[in-house]
Amino acid sequence: MKRNLLLTPGPTQIPPELCAALGKPIIHHRTPQFQQALKDAITGLKYVYQTTNDIYILAGSGTAGMEAAVCNLLSAGDKAITVEAGKFGERWTELCKAYGADPQVIEVEWGKAVQAEQIKDALKKQPETKAVFITLNETSTAVLTDVKAIGAVVRETNAVLVVDAVSGLGVVDLQTDNWHADVVVAASHKGFMLPPGVAFVSASPKAIKQINASTSPRYYFDLRKAKKVVDKPDTPFTPAIGIIVALVDSVKFFQEKGLENIFHHYARLAEGVRAAARGLGLSIFTDESCLSNVLTAINIPGEIDGTKIVKLMRDTYGISVAGGQAQLKGKIIRIAHMGALDEFDLLTGICCLEKVLKVSGYSFKLGAGVSAAQEIYNK
Repeated sequence: MKRNLLLTPGPTQIPPELCAALGKPIIHHRTPQFQQALKDAITGLKYVYQTTNDIYILAGSGTAGMEAAVCNLLSAGDKAITVEAGKFGERWTELCKAYGADPQVIEVEWGKAVQAEQIKDALKKQPETKAVFITLNETSTAVLTDVKAIGAVVRETNAVLVVDAVSGLGVVDLQTDNWHADVVVAASHKGFMLPPGVAFVSASPKAIKQINASTSPRYYFDLRKAKKVVDKPDTPFTPAIGIIVALVDSVKFFQEKGLENIFHHYARLAEGVRAAARGLGLSIFTDESCLSNVLTAINIPGEIDGTKIVKLMRDTYGISVAGGQAQLKGKIIRIAHMGALDEFDLLTGICCLEKVLKVSGYSFKLGAGVSAAQEIYNK
């Protein structure tokens, strides 16, 4: 059987324990047994989110959570600020337009992060702004955003801060309450090491006030319905029962390991991958000031097609990495160090990358990448 190692930024590798939890017999969702599972899951989510705010669970992917945030917070004609520093920042703009809102776009060079001062200036120019939409980890560019600094700016205004943390939550630090993030969107298939199918949306009291005032049409994603039953706890519509049952074990992993230890683990994996890239004579696409520990974006030499590197690694050797998106297609590869991965998984991926680069005609000393990563992992 061919290897199937996921070094992709979602879906991520699922550990055997969670595979077993996903295989449990289905139970009915309007029962005390499921209510207990939902309660345990929400309690654990609040630990990972580092919040006391409500957290609503939706059946859907991360984009479902993003859409729920937009249609619940904004009314047609409302001004919002969106940050486009990659494909997923662009999604905030597209969602705002879909609901008739008026997004004021801050465009940031791909590979760099928006600065809090840019948000501050935009809010001064548009004091009637209802929401600021940012991305914790821009998966298309491997950029980490300074949510803490931006939160300190937005909290002084009437706007709410909305964070797409779909790929970053549980992998890098995000202190929802301390950093004044009013709405945080995440999902099951990234840091939580589960299949796609569940989205999470947190809401601060400031956000709930705005949700109640919005006149945007909504039904399935109406967070007012979720608010009515969250304390039971319950869901307004049929939930993704199997994933939520397994989520109980997922959040237990975070609680038992401790967030700081988990963040350190992924930071160490990231450092090794970046060292490997440099050891191979390859440069990192992302600016040094905003490197993310969720994944690493590596520039591919101009004479080599990065899409072929991705295809060879996946189809020939069963190791999946991600290619570049939009204008970066064929120019970079993205190696994730999130989910149920350890240093040996990353060393396997680096070794495979070396093999594929060599057959693609790139000149380097075999073993240079693996050796550089080992220097980090053996510390």
